[in-house]
Amino acid sequence: MPDLSRRGFLAVTAASLSVRALPQIATKPSGRRILTLVYDKSIGAMRAIDRLVP
Repeated sequence: MPDLSRRGFLAVTAASLSVRALPQIATKPSGRRILTLVYDKSIGAMRAIDRLVP
């Protein structure tokens, strides 16, 4: 198994979860997507929050 850092592990986990969730999101076009940009102090950068509003 490759030697992963904490950041690498989180990236791989997020990628695998998005692959599982993507077909479900693509099949549910009902509702409206709202994209909000917020400043996250913990990482010191802007972060995008995507919400699905029915």
